[in-house]
Amino acid sequence: MKPSIPKGTRDFLPEQVIKRNYLFKVIKSVFENFAYVPIETPSFESLSTLTGKYGEEGDRLLFKILNNGDFLADSDEQVLKDKDSRKLLPSISKRGLRYDLTVPFARFVVMHENEISFPFKRYQIQPVWRADRPQKGRYQEFYQCDADAIGSDSLMYEAELICIYDQVFSKIKIPVEIRVNNRKILEEMIDSIGEKEKFVAITVIIDKLDKIGWQGVENELISAKINNEAIKSLKEYLDLEDISSLRDYFSERNINSYGLKEIEEVFSFLSKEKFINKVKFDPTLARGLNYYTGTIFEVKATDANMGSLGGGGRYAELTEVFDRKGMSGVGISFGAERIYDVMLEKGLFPEKLFDPVDVLFITLDERSHHAGFSLVSKLRNNNIRSDIYPAPGNMKKQMKYANAIRVPYAAIIGSNELENNILILKDMESGEQEEIMLTNFVIRFTEKLIG
Repeated sequence: MKPSIPKGTRDFLPEQVIKRNYLFKVIKSVFENFAYVPIETPSFESLSTLTGKYGEEGDRLLFKILNNGDFLADSDEQVLKDKDSRKLLPSISKRGLRYDLTVPFARFVVMHENEISFPFKRYQIQPVWRADRPQKGRYQEFYQCDADAIGSDSLMYEAELICIYDQVFSKIKIPVEIRVNNRKILEEMIDSIGEKEKFVAITVIIDKLDKIGWQGVENELISAKINNEAIKSLKEYLDLEDISSLRDYFSERNINSYGLKEIEEVFSFLSKEKFINKVKFDPTLARGLNYYTGTIFEVKATDANMGSLGGGGRYAELTEVFDRKGMSGVGISFGAERIYDVMLEKGLFPEKLFDPVDVLFITLDERSHHAGFSLVSKLRNNNIRSDIYPAPGNMKKQMKYANAIRVPYAAIIGSNELENNILILKDMESGEQEEIMLTNFVIRFTEKLIG
């Protein structure tokens, strides 16, 4: 059988893993600089925890896990006969792979609230799964890197998370635009045009603006039976360019906007910050997830053809589904897979990043092979990354391997070298060679690496 992996997933070779770990390390260092602490949650949760939190589309994209053993044993025979998968699901599946890190975090907070202090600032770097159609920058298994502050209504945290976005993308040298809006503004706008009952449907449509353009949005609004006057008002709103324009727009319509007040406060915190990247109010930003209730974020690269590199927002009611009220939180997520792809495409990873071995020992006979093994152990005890080719003899074969793994130095030992108590150290880049006494090699090589 020819081996394969499921669609929407990827294998990563050593060099790729090292690059990904570099990205995670940068993000983690910024999280910790802002006093966020790490947690982890299981890869799968009860379906009752996950369903109903992401909207109809999110529920559809959840990966469900079949019950252990004979999963059809407790199924309804008539439902099975009718092939009604929606009605069949509760009897054959009780668990699902997590869709994001935020809903499991809300569950975590409620379960452990007596063990943590509030406000609680956490970060989490783990994989999530979505049964989405794979395409460029979109995978079915991917990592999210989240930071959340929960247990406070302070809009200072919104400003703090924007600063985190700016610092991370500055460090990895991807110029981005950090877009900010507020779900209350959208609610107030949609309420003012008499379509309050269709709020979710309209925000889902607006969220597609970047992908399908205004004409596509207008067509979907018409299909959703939004009247022409309301569509005209929505177009005027979506064309606004800044907070000042929004203020005038709401003033003309006598809308007392709580969302506007919130977004003005967020930007007041940021007024003296010096950003590398652009931070802007974007009235078109909707974020399709149902649990957002206030400020929302999205990050787009300004010089790469890629979708969103990050997003998030305020959720004031998410813990209520777990019977815990009054636990407002706000968080952001970095789309690690897309960020990795952009960095790879633009050559943004440090050149010397992939250097897993400092020196490879090449031995020419059994006696020198044992001597090499002993030297490798001494180097490793001094925290120098060392390796030895497993079989002595064929010099050409061993040097080919050294080149293949891009080792910077090769230490060559044969019978003549042992007789003279030396080894030959070869710089694999320049080709230069030098003789070093075996008794001094660990010290000399350590000094060479230090510089």
